[in-house]
Amino acid sequence: MKGSYSINKSLANNVLLIILLFTSIITLVSAIEKTSTEFIRTSCKKTTYPTLCFNSLSTRAGAIQTSPKLLAQTALSVSLDTTLSTSSSMVKLSQVHGMTPIEVSAMKDCIELLSDSVYELKRSIEEMNRPGSKDHKLIMSDIQTWVSSAMTDEDTCSEGFVNDPKMKNVVRGKIVNVAHITSNALALINSYASLHE
Repeated sequence: MKGSYSINKSLANNVLLIILLFTSIITLVSAIEKTSTEFIRTSCKKTTYPTLCFNSLSTRAGAIQTSPKLLAQTALSVSLDTTLSTSSSMVKLSQVHGMTPIEVSAMKDCIELLSDSVYELKRSIEEMNRPGSKDHKLIMSDIQTWVSSAMTDEDTCSEGFVNDPKMKNVVRGKIVNVAHITSNALALINSYASLHE
């Protein structure tokens, strides 16, 4: 009887210890996530579209933590994903019947510009992920140039639809979001680059 009581007491102590350890881990993870989320919110205040920035990055707070580099890399990744999705939408839109030859031409130009944007964003991500063997300033300058170029491509996309305000609004509606996300990524990259000047 006595032996069974000491086994139960020992088991109860072990269970209590596991519960305390588990609770401590949850509290720690919650604190880290809160700190990461605050880091993202503060960093996004430096962008042109802070609410969009925070909304697009806060779901990845665990991966970003409080690293300016991981924040910039994640922003680039979100920009690439959004550009790919927008490009896919534009390809579907280009298959709508009833477009004039000018609209078809403008749509092809737009899809090509988005393709260029995807290429520039991919190059930027590859360079950001590459272990630092080159001059950091030169690497960041290249990335800033490519992301800026991607942004220009996105902005230029809707310019071919000047003769059709309805189609221009449809295209512009799709392009504005991706251009804003890319603008935010560039701001976060600039912020990261400034840490190493």
